[in-house]
Amino acid sequence: MNEIQLTINGTEISAQEGSTLLKAAESAGISIPTICYHDHCTANGLCRTCVVEVDGARVLVAACLEKVRQGMVVYTHSARVNRSRRTILELLATAVDLSESPEIQSMLQEYGVCTDNSRNDPLREHPTLDDNPMYIRDYAKCLLCWRCVQVCAEDVQYTYALNLSGRGFDTRIGTFY
Repeated sequence: MNEIQLTINGTEISAQEGSTLLKAAESAGISIPTICYHDHCTANGLCRTCVVEVDGARVLVAACLEKVRQGMVVYTHSARVNRSRRTILELLATAVDLSESPEIQSMLQEYGVCTDNSRNDPLREHPTLDDNPMYIRDYAKCLLCWRCVQVCAEDVQYTYALNLSGRGFDTRIGTFY
Protein backbone atom coordinates (compact mmCIF):
# COMPACT_ATOMS: atom_id res chain seq x y z
CA MET A 1 0.00 0.00 0.00
CA ASN A 2 1.02 3.59 -0.53
CA GLU A 3 2.07 5.99 2.17
CA ILE A 4 0.08 9.20 2.39
CA GLN A 5 0.71 12.43 4.25
CA LEU A 6 -1.72 14.02 6.67
CA THR A 7 -1.55 16.49 9.53
CA ILE A 8 -2.66 15.64 13.05
CA ASN A 9 -2.59 18.42 15.65
CA GLY A 10 -0.19 20.45 13.51
CA THR A 11 2.27 17.59 13.00
CA GLU A 12 2.68 16.13 9.53
CA ILE A 13 2.72 12.34 9.63
CA SER A 14 2.81 9.45 7.18
CA ALA A 15 0.26 6.67 7.26
CA GLN A 16 -0.58 3.63 5.21
CA GLU A 17 -3.33 4.25 2.69
CA GLY A 18 -6.52 2.54 3.90
CA SER A 19 -5.67 2.77 7.60
CA THR A 20 -7.95 4.54 10.06
CA LEU A 21 -7.25 7.85 11.75
CA LEU A 22 -7.06 5.99 15.06
CA LYS A 23 -4.28 3.70 13.79
CA ALA A 24 -2.45 6.56 12.05
CA ALA A 25 -2.51 8.64 15.23
CA GLU A 26 -1.43 5.67 17.31
CA SER A 27 1.53 4.99 15.03
CA ALA A 28 2.57 8.63 15.43
CA GLY A 29 2.34 8.44 19.22
CA ILE A 30 -0.86 10.51 19.41
CA SER A 31 -3.42 9.19 21.87
CA ILE A 32 -7.13 9.16 21.03
CA PRO A 33 -9.41 7.75 23.75
CA THR A 34 -11.70 4.82 22.99
CA ILE A 35 -14.21 2.73 24.90
CA CYS A 36 -15.89 0.40 22.41
CA TYR A 37 -12.91 -0.13 20.08
CA HIS A 38 -10.83 -3.31 20.30
CA ASP A 39 -8.09 -4.37 17.88
CA HIS A 40 -9.55 -7.84 17.41
CA CYS A 41 -13.12 -6.75 16.66
CA THR A 42 -14.75 -4.81 13.85
CA ALA A 43 -14.77 -1.08 14.60
CA ASN A 44 -18.29 0.28 14.98
CA GLY A 45 -17.97 3.79 16.43
CA LEU A 46 -20.68 3.24 19.03
CA CYS A 47 -19.17 5.06 21.99
CA ARG A 48 -18.10 8.17 20.03
CA THR A 49 -15.26 8.95 22.45
CA CYS A 50 -12.77 8.64 19.59
CA VAL A 51 -14.32 11.51 17.62
CA VAL A 52 -11.93 13.98 16.01
CA GLU A 53 -12.35 17.18 14.03
CA VAL A 54 -11.39 16.99 10.35
CA ASP A 55 -11.01 20.17 8.29
CA GLY A 56 -13.86 20.33 5.79
CA ALA A 57 -16.08 17.80 7.60
CA ARG A 58 -19.44 19.08 8.77
CA VAL A 59 -19.55 16.84 11.85
CA LEU A 60 -17.01 15.21 14.15
CA VAL A 61 -15.91 11.84 12.80
CA ALA A 62 -15.14 8.59 14.63
CA ALA A 63 -11.39 8.01 14.33
CA CYS A 64 -11.87 4.24 14.60
CA LEU A 65 -13.90 4.27 11.35
CA GLU A 66 -12.60 7.20 9.29
CA LYS A 67 -9.97 6.26 6.71
CA VAL A 68 -6.98 8.54 6.21
CA ARG A 69 -6.83 10.66 3.04
CA GLN A 70 -3.98 12.54 1.43
CA GLY A 71 -3.64 16.05 2.87
CA MET A 72 -6.17 15.52 5.65
CA VAL A 73 -5.96 17.96 8.58
CA VAL A 74 -7.12 16.47 11.88
CA TYR A 75 -7.52 17.85 15.41
CA THR A 76 -7.78 15.31 18.21
CA HIS A 77 -8.24 17.69 21.15
CA SER A 78 -9.94 20.83 19.84
CA ALA A 79 -12.51 22.62 22.01
CA ARG A 80 -15.31 21.04 19.98
CA VAL A 81 -13.86 17.53 20.36
CA ASN A 82 -13.23 17.96 24.09
CA ARG A 83 -16.78 19.27 24.64
CA SER A 84 -18.19 16.25 22.80
CA ARG A 85 -16.10 13.76 24.79
CA ARG A 86 -16.95 15.49 28.07
CA THR A 87 -20.68 15.29 27.27
CA ILE A 88 -20.47 11.61 26.32
CA LEU A 89 -18.54 10.76 29.47
CA GLU A 90 -20.89 12.83 31.63
CA LEU A 91 -23.93 11.01 30.26
CA LEU A 92 -22.21 7.67 30.75
CA ALA A 93 -21.24 8.54 34.33
CA THR A 94 -24.80 9.53 35.17
CA ALA A 95 -26.26 6.26 33.84
CA VAL A 96 -23.73 3.58 34.83
CA ASP A 97 -21.70 2.65 37.90
CA LEU A 98 -18.13 3.27 36.68
CA SER A 99 -16.45 2.57 40.02
CA GLU A 100 -14.67 -0.51 38.66
CA SER A 101 -13.56 1.01 35.34
CA PRO A 102 -10.13 2.57 35.95
CA GLU A 103 -9.60 3.48 32.27
CA ILE A 104 -12.86 5.39 32.15
CA GLN A 105 -12.21 6.94 35.58
CA SER A 106 -9.00 8.42 34.17
CA MET A 107 -10.94 9.76 31.15
CA LEU A 108 -13.46 11.36 33.52
CA GLN A 109 -10.61 13.14 35.29
CA GLU A 110 -8.86 14.14 32.06
CA TYR A 111 -12.01 15.77 30.66
CA GLY A 112 -13.12 17.30 33.97
CA VAL A 113 -16.35 15.35 34.25
CA CYS A 114 -18.20 15.93 37.50
CA THR A 115 -19.34 12.55 38.83
CA ASP A 116 -21.64 13.78 41.62
CA ASN A 117 -24.71 13.31 39.38
CA SER A 118 -25.69 16.97 39.75
CA ARG A 119 -28.04 16.41 36.80
CA ASN A 120 -30.07 14.05 39.04
CA ASP A 121 -30.30 11.49 36.27
CA PRO A 122 -31.31 8.04 37.49
CA LEU A 123 -28.75 5.26 37.24
CA ARG A 124 -29.79 2.29 35.16
CA GLU A 125 -30.94 -0.28 37.67
CA HIS A 126 -30.85 -3.84 36.44
CA PRO A 127 -30.64 -6.91 38.63
CA THR A 128 -27.32 -8.66 39.02
CA LEU A 129 -27.67 -12.10 37.47
CA ASP A 130 -25.70 -14.82 39.22
CA ASP A 131 -27.26 -17.74 37.37
CA ASN A 132 -24.07 -19.12 35.84
CA PRO A 133 -21.15 -20.72 37.71
CA MET A 134 -18.63 -19.12 35.31
CA TYR A 135 -19.56 -15.44 35.50
CA ILE A 136 -21.84 -12.84 37.06
CA ARG A 137 -23.73 -10.36 34.90
CA ASP A 138 -23.97 -6.97 36.58
CA TYR A 139 -25.85 -4.78 34.12
CA ALA A 140 -25.59 -1.75 36.42
CA LYS A 141 -21.91 -1.64 35.41
CA CYS A 142 -22.40 -2.49 31.74
CA LEU A 143 -21.35 0.32 29.38
CA LEU A 144 -23.15 -1.21 26.40
CA CYS A 145 -19.88 -1.03 24.49
CA TRP A 146 -20.90 -4.01 22.33
CA ARG A 147 -17.55 -5.82 22.71
CA CYS A 148 -19.06 -8.98 24.23
CA VAL A 149 -21.60 -9.14 21.40
CA GLN A 150 -18.82 -8.81 18.83
CA VAL A 151 -16.61 -11.44 20.45
CA CYS A 152 -19.59 -13.80 20.52
CA ALA A 153 -20.44 -13.16 16.86
CA GLU A 154 -17.16 -12.50 15.07
CA ASP A 155 -13.78 -14.15 14.65
CA VAL A 156 -13.74 -15.71 18.11
CA GLN A 157 -16.88 -17.79 18.62
CA TYR A 158 -19.42 -17.40 15.79
CA THR A 159 -22.28 -18.23 18.16
CA TYR A 160 -24.38 -15.06 17.87
CA ALA A 161 -25.75 -15.79 21.34
CA LEU A 162 -25.65 -12.19 22.64
CA ASN A 163 -27.31 -9.05 21.36
CA LEU A 164 -28.89 -5.85 22.59
CA SER A 165 -32.33 -6.17 24.11
CA GLY A 166 -34.71 -3.48 25.29
CA ARG A 167 -34.83 0.09 24.10
CA GLY A 168 -33.52 3.46 25.22
CA PHE A 169 -32.83 3.66 28.96
CA ASP A 170 -33.82 -0.02 29.36
CA THR A 171 -31.31 -1.32 26.80
CA ARG A 172 -29.06 -4.13 28.00
CA ILE A 173 -27.05 -7.02 26.64
CA GLY A 174 -29.12 -10.15 26.51
CA THR A 175 -29.63 -13.48 24.85
CA PHE A 176 -32.02 -14.35 22.09
CA TYR A 177 -35.57 -14.33 23.50
